[in-house]
Amino acid sequence: MDAVFDLAGVALRLPVGGGVREILSDVHLSLADGEVYTIVGASGSGKTSLLRVMGGLTRASAGRICFRGVPVEAPPAGVAFVFQDYAGALLQWRTVARNVALGVERSLGKSECGQRVAESLRLVGLEGNAGDYPWQLSGGMQQRVQLARALAIRPSVLLMDEPFAALDAMTKAGLQDELLRLRDQTGASIVFITHDIEEAVYLGDRVAVLKGPPGTIAHTFTIDLPQTRDQIATRESPSFLRFRHEVHDAIRGHA
Repeated sequence: MDAVFDLAGVALRLPVGGGVREILSDVHLSLADGEVYTIVGASGSGKTSLLRVMGGLTRASAGRICFRGVPVEAPPAGVAFVFQDYAGALLQWRTVARNVALGVERSLGKSECGQRVAESLRLVGLEGNAGDYPWQLSGGMQQRVQLARALAIRPSVLLMDEPFAALDAMTKAGLQDELLRLRDQTGASIVFITHDIEEAVYLGDRVAVLKGPPGTIAHTFTIDLPQTRDQIATRESPSFLRFRHEVHDAIRGHA
């Protein structure tokens, strides 16, 4: 059975100032159905570039990228992006419901579109905010709107680029748990980029450490924590602390 995503020997070189800069080099990665695959690494290691290559927004210079066995040459159907800049990603003059409808309003009839929007808003706990505007909502609620918009297309994969980085600690923790709940409800696979080692371990079924530039996956950890996680009990467990130290050491080059 094919992996959801399968990357082999992926490289990315971009023209910069009359020369060429190597952004990614020899990246190998596979993603399974229903898996949360977190990627952590220092700034400038190529994390966002890797996500863009996977999602067909940037063409790789070398290597193979397949989505469900088919080479990626454009954004694949069933793959949705969730970005860090939730305010910039939302249209402030559209209501919450109309923002969520953005990806499906041209392909669905009015009634089905309305049902899809309502379902997505229920999944993220914003069913009472359909008529609000993004600027009326908190940062965490705006990020929920962006997540609902992604869910409205019923993706099999979410590609998430530091989506909780700008949020306060309590809001971030709540959205982490919300994301795991959504994974369980929808069965979607998730690739999640973060600078936060604890977030990577808490969310991940596997954690990849990207080192660079040029970016390459230097270490991958299988996180054998219980599937059901708790912000206190999980983070205080000896296994969580061990994984946190191992990932930290891998980033620092001690592993």
